[in-house]
Amino acid sequence: MFSSSNNSVSISVSDDESNDLNRIRARTRRKRKKSSHKTSFELPRYLLRAFVRYWVVLVFLLAVGLLVFESTRIGSKSEISTKNPDSSGKESPSKKNEGNLNRLDPTTKVIGGVRQRCLKLLPPDELENLDILEHRDSSSPVKKVVYLTDAAMDEKKAVRVNGTRFNLFTGNQTFAERENSFQVSGTVSVHCGFFNENGGFRISDKDKEFMQTCQVVVSTCAFGGGDNLYEPMGMSKASTQKVCYVALWDEVTLAAQEAEGRKIGENGYIGKWRIVVVKDLPFTDQRRNGKIPKMLAHRLFPDAKYSIWVDSKSQFRRDPLGVLDALLWRTNSVLAISEHGARSSVYDEAKAVVKKHKATPEEVEVQINQYRHDKLPEDKRFNGKKALSEASVIVREHTPLTNLFMCLWFNEVVRFTSRDQLSFPYVLWRLKVLKNINMFPVCTRKDLVNSIGHVRKAKPLVSR
Repeated sequence: MFSSSNNSVSISVSDDESNDLNRIRARTRRKRKKSSHKTSFELPRYLLRAFVRYWVVLVFLLAVGLLVFESTRIGSKSEISTKNPDSSGKESPSKKNEGNLNRLDPTTKVIGGVRQRCLKLLPPDELENLDILEHRDSSSPVKKVVYLTDAAMDEKKAVRVNGTRFNLFTGNQTFAERENSFQVSGTVSVHCGFFNENGGFRISDKDKEFMQTCQVVVSTCAFGGGDNLYEPMGMSKASTQKVCYVALWDEVTLAAQEAEGRKIGENGYIGKWRIVVVKDLPFTDQRRNGKIPKMLAHRLFPDAKYSIWVDSKSQFRRDPLGVLDALLWRTNSVLAISEHGARSSVYDEAKAVVKKHKATPEEVEVQINQYRHDKLPEDKRFNGKKALSEASVIVREHTPLTNLFMCLWFNEVVRFTSRDQLSFPYVLWRLKVLKNINMFPVCTRKDLVNSIGHVRKAKPLVSR
């Protein structure tokens, strides 16, 4: 029904029509809501369809990416290997220990619940006032050592054995002469290198003159270019004036060091080290060549009263006069050498040498069989001291008795293996009169030097 009033039009709607209208509106709202819900799932469905369609392409791209990554990593390894031919994928010991360089902090250990320094040096003011001790051991049974030489020797009698052993430098020591050399008397005659003037190990006259001026010497050597030179540290002003620092190189090491920018100054020095270049080394085995300055310091420095040997893989970091005071003078010793850190028996050490390929089983067997024949006991201590030494640091007074000991030790490393740990206990056992020896613990050795390790493999000499 329609009605007109006040110019307005009203439309009457029945209840049924009103309910129908409300249902239509509700349906419209529900449809819009359903449409929105459908849109929210559209993107994931699209991505899923795309992945199903193109998954082969995605896997291919991933494979290409991994291939590029691996080729880049291998290329970087090759570059490192080119720069360092000795690189084997593992960090070299010298690289690992580079952080030890120039460390002066003391090495300590706990004794009786109290932490103490391993090497007990005098205070700095007392070190400055230390003088070289004049010591004469009148009780020693050996008063004089005569070194066997023969400038007119028939060279046919001194041929090399296996290209490494007896030669003009050593003299051809027989087994009978070896036995006689252990017989102690007031005057002892012994082979001790430098047997013939044509035997090699040539040093310039200028260097010989300098070496004859040394009363106390710290020495090291590097033959075959195997090691770098490390500047000594920790010395007092008095020691810099009273102590010689001498590094012996061969021409291979000289060339290797010059290539790395370490050139000898016009005064013959690099830092505090006086560089002595040795020519015509007598052995093809560089390890055996290194035993000459290590064991025969009394031959190289004839007027020296004391010497300290430091392996080339280490940096000496203590005051030399203070070390003599701590290890020799205060302990009333003529020889100080560090104990072996891992083993005590020469027979156990022989097994370790073979296992670590430090010498051939055949040559070790020859040496050990001889020692067993001579009845060297399996004792782990001689005269109350540990039988086995580590020998990277040797501190000694140059007395007739210690000079004899070093000659005998050198002759053993010439005759048998160059592993001096094997021959040290034997010589100490045979030369029973050498009792005032200081076998200091490993922690003391660690206080004396910073260990670096060998930098590269030494080049062997070509047999002549």
